Amino acid sequence: MSEQSSWAKGLPRPAFDRAIANSLCFGAYLDDRQIGFARVVTDCATFANLVDVFVLPEFRGHGYSKRLMEAVMAHPDLRDLRRFTLATGDAHGLYAQFGFTAPLRPASLMERYFPNIYTDQVNASNLPKLSGEA
Repeated sequence: MSEQSSWAKGLPRPAFDRAIANSLCFGAYLDDRQIGFARVVTDCATFANLVDVFVLPEFRGHGYSKRLMEAVMAHPDLRDLRRFTLATGDAHGLYAQFGFTAPLRPASLMERYFPNIYTDQVNASNLPKLSGEA
């Protein structure tokens, strides 16, 4: 999966390990083979962000992503949260089945996004500085 998923390609192993260690992780398995993965970044009280949902291409279209989402949504630390977010380019129909909608106030959302930080020889030393940073 690390060679096929867009979120793990080019990600240095130390960054991958930190991401996993600081998240709630879910795996989908078939006959002892991992075929899917999802990760949730959360404070386990008020907020969660679903990221890195992935099912191996040869297993797509068989309901595994839906089963993976059922496991995520059933986790006791992810119930009764004020806000549960995600970003998707192509799976709106899947997430709508679990109550996700477009943001109520999209103009209030902001982000800092560096999609190629690990693959384009970009590093923290040449990222834009925040106001007040030395």
